[in-house]
Amino acid sequence: MAYATTNPYTGELLRTFPDATDAEVDQAIENAHVAFLEWRETPIAKRAAILQKAADILRRDSDSYARLLTLEMGKLISEAKDEVELVARIFEYYVDNAEALLAPENVPVADRAEGDAVLLREPLGVLLAIEPWNFPYYQIVRILAAQLAAGNTMLLKHASNVPQSAAAFEALMREAGLPAGAFADLYATRAQIGRILDDPRVQGVALTGSESAGAVVAIQAARAAPTPSSCWPTRTWTRR
Repeated sequence: MAYATTNPYTGELLRTFPDATDAEVDQAIENAHVAFLEWRETPIAKRAAILQKAADILRRDSDSYARLLTLEMGKLISEAKDEVELVARIFEYYVDNAEALLAPENVPVADRAEGDAVLLREPLGVLLAIEPWNFPYYQIVRILAAQLAAGNTMLLKHASNVPQSAAAFEALMREAGLPAGAFADLYATRAQIGRILDDPRVQGVALTGSESAGAVVAIQAARAAPTPSSCWPTRTWTRR
């Protein structure tokens, strides 16, 4: 696959980007893991403040973010601005709700003599997101906002025709104050997806794409013996 910006109206090739090297992929995984060790200990309120800052920046620079969508995938500028606003609102949903969503939860126990059961939601580690081109920012934030709020870090392999939109989102999160490595855009090849999933520090994968692509990634993830995960990682324990 070639990562490139092509004007969808004229077909003009505007800019190309080299694929990531294996060394760059390995370094991104290491950086994401190191960032995770810090981020998982970061108070939820501080995580939320960074998500709010990202929403504020999107609204402040809405025109420039929208123009990039129009340039790379042809969305009308009004629709592009709507997507930018939607992304800001998704960030704010987790700003408003992360603390409640992550709070310990008492679980009913049939025999109280056995003790109390408590459900804890804890971060897993580094996650990989593989996303399509049709809503370049939305496809990132719907995974990223929840996972950052939960204390995870994330690597992104976006569609090859929206490389600048993907890079802009990484820059957005840096400007918002996210620790270095906690979110990274990779111009990864298909072969490197397996390399990422085989790394034991990578704990989960999210994919939006074709059935065939999903089957391939599911097989790769299964072979890597992934840790069971969900959007909000959980653990149950009992106390006496």
